[in-house]
Amino acid sequence: MRILNFVPEPLPTHRADVTALFGRYLPALGIQSHLIGMPGKGKLSTERFTSLETSSAAGGRLRREWAYLSLCLRTMVFKEKTDFDVIQVRDMVAIGLLGLCIARLRGKPFVYWMSYLMSEERIQRAMVKIESGLPFKGRVREHLVLLKGRVESWLLYRVVLPQASHVFVQSDAMLAHVVQRGIQAAHLSPVPMGVDMEQLQAMDLSPAHYPACGSNPVVGYLGTLARARNIEHLIEVLARVRAVVPGTQLLLIGDSTDSGDIASIRSRAEARGVYHAVHITGWLPTSAALPLLAGVSVAISFIPRNTILDTGSPTKIVEYLAMGLPCVGNDNPDQSRVLQD
Repeated sequence: MRILNFVPEPLPTHRADVTALFGRYLPALGIQSHLIGMPGKGKLSTERFTSLETSSAAGGRLRREWAYLSLCLRTMVFKEKTDFDVIQVRDMVAIGLLGLCIARLRGKPFVYWMSYLMSEERIQRAMVKIESGLPFKGRVREHLVLLKGRVESWLLYRVVLPQASHVFVQSDAMLAHVVQRGIQAAHLSPVPMGVDMEQLQAMDLSPAHYPACGSNPVVGYLGTLARARNIEHLIEVLARVRAVVPGTQLLLIGDSTDSGDIASIRSRAEARGVYHAVHITGWLPTSAALPLLAGVSVAISFIPRNTILDTGSPTKIVEYLAMGLPCVGNDNPDQSRVLQD
């Protein structure tokens, strides 16, 4: 099988479902991908894919998005019919609608891959900002974002998903959410995120210790430190743990694209009297991050509970377990199932 695979992120990417699932494991089963994505940093390699293609990186945001849309349209329309068997689009409603129409015209199956509740998240974020008392210009912008989210949501659940040949979702919880929106369960398959075990086994995971932590017990976290992850909650946890085990340190292996998020974490740590026990590494290459993680006493995965994140498939607990680490996670539905199993 040969898939025209359209993804929304810049290429090359570190997403496990792209690099491992479609780039390593499915090709071994005879399923090849022609991958089309946004322009990113780094050299593109076709080692894992039949071919890779990105749009132009020139110009501002609107120009880049138009270039990507044009590339998608050209590929769907002019790619030889004998070169692909199915059109697949992930997390892009407008391009999904385009792919659905062209697949019908060309007599090919269309598959939609839904890894995140994009429309719901856009609606929720816009409503929160509108209610926060923005100035007029900001309110106008957020009302436009809200309108976009609602239009996309209508198209997704009324047109794209019902008419797709099949729909892949991220978890059992997302499957249940989509069924509640009127899509038949037989039309859906959950594909949770995973870990590239071959890559892990090939790496040197000898435990490394973060110097500032000394010989103290260390609670480790690997991932984004964006505000939506509520890392401040881990600061509260650390303060309570240190009341029982005074020397405990918190090692946050990651960063945020917004410096204000890091400042907020540090401010909360200072307010709770644990500033000296909180260590933030910033983004590290996998080869440096995983040995640091391997050296912690216990790895923690806290996923805030809400409608959006409850339908996800967090990789942290799976990664921790794959490394043989003691780990603690909260009651996110997918995470709970992984820990129980």
